[in-house]
Amino acid sequence: MDSNKTYTVNEAQKKLEHYCAYQERCHKEVRQKLRDMRMIPEAIDVIMVHLIQENYLNEERFAKAFVSGKFRIKKWGKNRLLRELKFRDISKYSIDSALKEIDLDDYYKTLDDLVQKRIAQVKEPNVYKKKKKVADYLLYRGWESGLVYEKLNEYFG
Repeated sequence: MDSNKTYTVNEAQKKLEHYCAYQERCHKEVRQKLRDMRMIPEAIDVIMVHLIQENYLNEERFAKAFVSGKFRIKKWGKNRLLRELKFRDISKYSIDSALKEIDLDDYYKTLDDLVQKRIAQVKEPNVYKKKKKVADYLLYRGWESGLVYEKLNEYFG
């Protein structure tokens, strides 16, 4: 982006409509984009209201798309998803709503698959160290510790 270019409210609005139509965005991200375009706070507010009213921006829809994608593709657990959404200033309502969309059977199956895959990857003869390495990996990905240890106990006894 040309750092010296200035935009009229209309130009910026059109640009942001495309930006939001291309992929779901959170309010924080869009506000930052407008600041990067050197828009004044009043113009930012006008454009934000327009994007929300015209349904280019929808926090709950963003949260659901984010959770669905990160869970399916990156195999993140609920703690990590929650942390990432909070970092993006998503409301508690939208976060709860998005997390409820995860099918529990899928959630437990994904955890089981991750555990099996990681156990096979970790080349550690000491069973306690191996268990810890697998646990650390899962906790980093945001899986709840209770679930992680319950699952590991099924495999390591």
